[in-house]
Amino acid sequence: MPASDPNRTYTRYENAEPDESMESQTLLAHLNELRKMLMIIAAAVGAAFVLLLFCFGERLLDLVVAPIREMGIQVVFTDMAEAFAAQAKLSLLAAVILVSPVIFFAVWWFVRPALSKKERRQALIYLGIAVLLFVTGVLFAYRFVFFLAVNFFVSAGSGVAMPMMTIGKYISFLFGFLVPFGVMFELPVVVVWLTKLGFIDADTLRKGRRFFIVGIFVAAAILTPPDVVSQIMLAVPLLGLFEVSVICAKVVERRSLSDKAPLEKVSAVK
Repeated sequence: MPASDPNRTYTRYENAEPDESMESQTLLAHLNELRKMLMIIAAAVGAAFVLLLFCFGERLLDLVVAPIREMGIQVVFTDMAEAFAAQAKLSLLAAVILVSPVIFFAVWWFVRPALSKKERRQALIYLGIAVLLFVTGVLFAYRFVFFLAVNFFVSAGSGVAMPMMTIGKYISFLFGFLVPFGVMFELPVVVVWLTKLGFIDADTLRKGRRFFIVGIFVAAAILTPPDVVSQIMLAVPLLGLFEVSVICAKVVERRSLSDKAPLEKVSAVK
């Protein structure tokens, strides 16, 4: 065997070893950055949670319970830890909202190096719109729909027994009512991303409008309490958001076509 062959074999082995070592070091560096991000988020949420629970827990609970007390509904607790658990749940939610800027910047600090300048700008815009739509959905549900549903259930059962509500079930009902509204209001953002990825387009949305309308009412029936008022109050805004989504999908298609046009001209010249 020629003397140069072992040298070439050794050179290939020598070149492969640093590549594997470099990949493992890169993976460890990413895991370390992920660990730092999670530690920052956990520390921020934990500190805010403890502060809110032991300093403002009762005030938060009174603020949320006050509207149904004004309706004449008696709020009770049947378990020793039920009131404290309700305060803890509210405090945790308030803590996440309070430190949401810290969570946002921690996640942004982690993913920012992997994005181009254009992708960073788009991610910031979409994330801001998503947060705004979620908050809008929650506030809309709390302001216009939630107490209509409460009045419906109270009036439906007032002729049978005196209305009383445990604090734990009330908080669970509140969260189970508001969060689906916030999630469903993300429809335009989801449609835009699916359009950018090429899974759907504006023509598909327009042709399938009748199926989307049926799906929206089915989703409203599943996500809201079993009364017609709350279902309609969720379905009507979602129908409007669907029409907005169709317009957004059309805009995304036009922009993608305008971006591809210069590239096609260049390739044609070549």
